[in-house]
Amino acid sequence: MDKYFSGEVLYGDDFSKEQISQWYEDEKEGYADLVAGYKKEYHYGYRHLDELYGYKYLPKRRYGNVLGIGSAYGDEFRPIATQIDHLYILEPSDHLVTDHIDGMNPVYKKPNIDGTIDFPDGFFDLIVCFATLHHIPNVTHVMNEFYRCLRPGGFLLLKEPINSMGDWREARSGLTKRERGIPYGYFKKMIADLGFKVIRESPHFTMTSFLVRKTGKLLQKSIYEYKAYLFIDKYLSRLFRWNITYHPVTKLKRIAPSKIFYVLSK
Repeated sequence: MDKYFSGEVLYGDDFSKEQISQWYEDEKEGYADLVAGYKKEYHYGYRHLDELYGYKYLPKRRYGNVLGIGSAYGDEFRPIATQIDHLYILEPSDHLVTDHIDGMNPVYKKPNIDGTIDFPDGFFDLIVCFATLHHIPNVTHVMNEFYRCLRPGGFLLLKEPINSMGDWREARSGLTKRERGIPYGYFKKMIADLGFKVIRESPHFTMTSFLVRKTGKLLQKSIYEYKAYLFIDKYLSRLFRWNITYHPVTKLKRIAPSKIFYVLSK
């Protein structure tokens, strides 16, 4: 497992069709099972973060066709709901779906098990993939599909963990069976190889999981839902980005950004 925990090779990226199929079965309701009660208990707390690192860098215009990857109830689109003409969502869960999102009527489709996207080349003006790739085994193939489906000049918003999220061979509290982060170096190489233009790269969430646990009983909502904290974390993450480690096993190595936000264009 050393090659995976070092971040040199992404676990799952070279899986066979049978292994990918088993992974899909394990994950398709994994997140829904974590939010017991589904919509009644569901809360999306990342709007301020999405605006700070993502939507503020998009042109203020209409987006004809927009694709959400694993977007559940579509809360991540609320900041630009009035700018979207047609919203499509690839969502494996039978439970995390809705009829309307701030006046939009999304079209839900089940993702193909192999990650191939059933839309024509250059169909989308915008693709949004927030914290979904790390639930998918063959990330390289899926990223290639993102590039294929984007029109020239289209945008991809991408937000993912960049550490291992622990040892995925064992059960981890609050996590699904298969999820694991995507190495930072892997992202940088893949984005360059595909030909994406990097508009913005924002490492973030330095020690945020620790702070969420420590402040959980003191604050009315998670600490990352406060704008003031996000600005503090923004500069803290810049300061410690040199310490990014895929599988940190010491306290010192954990003082580093744990997630990345990309604004990319084709």
